[in-house]
Amino acid sequence: MRRVVRGFWGPRKESPAALAGRWAATLDALTGLLPAAGSAPAGQPWTWTLQRASGAPAPLPAEEAALTAALQADHDSPDTSDGAGLNLSSSGEPGWEVTVRGRGGGESEYVTQSLLVTVVSPDTAEVPEAALLALLADVWQPDIGDVTDDDVLDALEDEAGYDYTLSQLCVGRLGYLSPGRAALAPEGVGTVRKELNGPGVLLDIAPPGDTDTVVAAYERLRDAGALEPLPRPMNRTYL
Repeated sequence: MRRVVRGFWGPRKESPAALAGRWAATLDALTGLLPAAGSAPAGQPWTWTLQRASGAPAPLPAEEAALTAALQADHDSPDTSDGAGLNLSSSGEPGWEVTVRGRGGGESEYVTQSLLVTVVSPDTAEVPEAALLALLADVWQPDIGDVTDDDVLDALEDEAGYDYTLSQLCVGRLGYLSPGRAALAPEGVGTVRKELNGPGVLLDIAPPGDTDTVVAAYERLRDAGALEPLPRPMNRTYL
């Protein structure tokens, strides 16, 4: 099964060194949450594969100094217009793979910043989706986030008119709402979970396969204004 844990936010200037701290915290936590997806035995640090726009993939240890150097190189690249990002992957036991892709630290008024964790696992495997979304919310402090899959996104497009090409926002089986968005959410949409250490709300909306409940929750949140995109040009990180 393939699932994606996502977070999005607006302009927030950060140096490559500051971003490396967030990346290091994320990657360190993933070794405990997804041990079967690791490139090293349990308890040992993983070496990730850095996917590059040009050039062959390269190994990248999950150490802050190495992450800072990789982010600085991306920041300084003539192909980079704003912020800095990485695209990392790791394969572990048969059927397991995780990719972490994101870009942050930018000040663009028109480009949303994001972090996406894609997990491929055997269909019968237990994946701690709520803990993964809580990790992303606590470390990256996004404006909005969710856990979704292809079936959910297809249902939102087909049944609720969701269109990602228009920069529309949505929620999946689980959703994270920053405080401003949470204040607009109607009662009875999902169940509030307690995993977060920081501000905002983590909503448990539906189990895998229940796309009808996700569509209904999306429509209620959208109609209440909780899924309004950040105004363009963007002048803040959160709604």
